[in-house]
Amino acid sequence: MGKYTNFLFFILALGLTVTSCKQSDRSATTGWKYNDQKWGGFEKLDYKGQITAPNLVLVEGGTFTMGMTHEDVTYEWNNVARRVTVPTFYIDETEIANIDYRHFVHWTANTFGESYPERYRDVLPDTLVWREELAYNEPLIETYFRHPSFDDYPVVGVNWKQANEYCKWRTDRVNEMLMIEKGILNPNPEQKDADNFNTKSYLVGQYEGNVKKNLKDQVSGGERKVKMEDGIFVPDYRLPTEAEWEYAALGLIGKKLSKQDELITDRRIYPWDNNTARYKRHDRHQGKMLANFKRSKGDYMGLAGKLNDNSPYPAPVRSYWPNDYGLYNMAGNVNEWVGDIYRPTTSLTLRDPDEHDLSPYRGNRFYELERDEEGNLLEKDSLGRLNTKLVDSLASAQRDNYHRAELLDYRDGDEDSYSVYEYANTTLINNRSRVIKGGSWADRLFWLAPGARRFKDEEKSDKTIGFRCAMDRLGSPVGNDGKGGNYFKQTKTKKKRRYK
Repeated sequence: MGKYTNFLFFILALGLTVTSCKQSDRSATTGWKYNDQKWGGFEKLDYKGQITAPNLVLVEGGTFTMGMTHEDVTYEWNNVARRVTVPTFYIDETEIANIDYRHFVHWTANTFGESYPERYRDVLPDTLVWREELAYNEPLIETYFRHPSFDDYPVVGVNWKQANEYCKWRTDRVNEMLMIEKGILNPNPEQKDADNFNTKSYLVGQYEGNVKKNLKDQVSGGERKVKMEDGIFVPDYRLPTEAEWEYAALGLIGKKLSKQDELITDRRIYPWDNNTARYKRHDRHQGKMLANFKRSKGDYMGLAGKLNDNSPYPAPVRSYWPNDYGLYNMAGNVNEWVGDIYRPTTSLTLRDPDEHDLSPYRGNRFYELERDEEGNLLEKDSLGRLNTKLVDSLASAQRDNYHRAELLDYRDGDEDSYSVYEYANTTLINNRSRVIKGGSWADRLFWLAPGARRFKDEEKSDKTIGFRCAMDRLGSPVGNDGKGGNYFKQTKTKKKRRYK
C-alpha cells in the first residue's frame, strides 16, 4: 500500500511539473502563448538577471545613518547625521586608473580627432595640477598620466564634467562589447565622427554598425536588431551619489553578526574597524597602514627602510586592504567625485516634508528627447548622440511628482527658497559646486572618514581628486541567486587583501 501511494504522489508531482512548465509558456492573465509566431510573436525571455559589468562590485543596499561619524573638528556642521536607505547598486572595485582613462583619450582621438580636435582636447586631464610654486613636481607633469610606470595609479587632473564623459563613453564601449560577444556585431575600430556605437542611438534605429548576425524576430520569423527588452545592454555607468558612495565606503555589511541578523553591531569611523589607520590584529601585518594619507606635517610616506604607506603621491589602485564590500581605497589615495551638488547641509531642514530618505540626491535635471513638429526624433548630433532638452517647464508644472526640470538650487535660490546663495559675495558655493569624498594622499586622517565632505567647482581639477563609476542594479537587490553574475569571459581569481 505504501509503495502504491508513493507512486501516485510521484505521478501527481510529475503532472504538476509538466503543467507548470506549460503554463510558463503562456500569459497568466490572457492564456496567449509566448514566443510563438502563430500567436502574435510576443516574446518572454528566460532571463537570468543583470550581469556584473567589468570592474564592478555589487553593493547590497539597505538603511544606514548617513553623515558625521566622529567629532566635527572643523565646526562646519555640513554632515548632520540622518537615516536614509540606499537601494542595491554596483560600484567600481577601484578608482579609475591612468591606463583606463588613456583608453578613453585614445578612442576619442581616433574617432573625433580629425574632424573635431577640440573634442580630444576637452577630455585630456590637466597635468599641470602637479605644478607647485615651492615644490619640485615638474617631472610628474609629463610622466604621471602617460608613463607606463603609472599605468595602475589613479587618474587625477580630471574635472567632474570629464568624469561624466568617461562614464558615458564606458557605457557605450561595454554595450558594444556585449554585442560583439553575443555574435551580433563585428568589431569596428574604424568608427568616425557620428558613425560610432552609441547605445541610445542604436536602440532608436539611428546606428546600424557592422552587423554579423541579428536576433531572430518572433513576429516575422526573420531577423531584428537588439531591443531594450532583450536584456543584453547594461544600464548607464555614472558617478555614484553621495549617499551611495558613503554607504559603500563604510562597508557596514561586515558589522552584522550573521546574514540572518537584522542588527549592525556598531558604527565605523572609517571603512575599517577601530579609530586608527593601522592594522591591529596580532599577526605579521600588525601596525601596517590601511590607507594612503598624510600622517603628520611633512610626513607623507614614513622613514626609509620602514615606509608606513609606501607612497609620497597616489598609490596603485589596488593597494592596501579592501573594505567589506571588496572595494579598494575608499579612504585615502585620492578624493573622489560624486554626482551631488554641494550644499552645507545634507538635508534642507531636519524635518522637511519634502526630504527624501530613499535614494537621496541633489542635482537632478530632467531631460527629454528632442522631436520635430511631426513628433519624430531629431537626427543624432555630430558625436553620434541623441539630441535632448530640459523637460518643458509648463508640462512639469502640471505634474504631481515634480514641478520643474532643473532642481540644482532647490529651495536655496529658486522661487521656494529658504535662503539664497550669493556666489563670490557671501559664499563660494554655487550650482557648479560638486561634492568630493574620501580624503587623499595629501590629507590628514580626519578627511578619510566616509562622512566627511568637501566641494570643488565641477570645471576644475586637482592632483588629489580622481573618481570611480557606479551603475544601477535592476531587479533583485541581492543579485542573481544571491551571487550576481559576470558575463565576460575572464578568469576570476580569488581576491586577496593586499598591502602596498
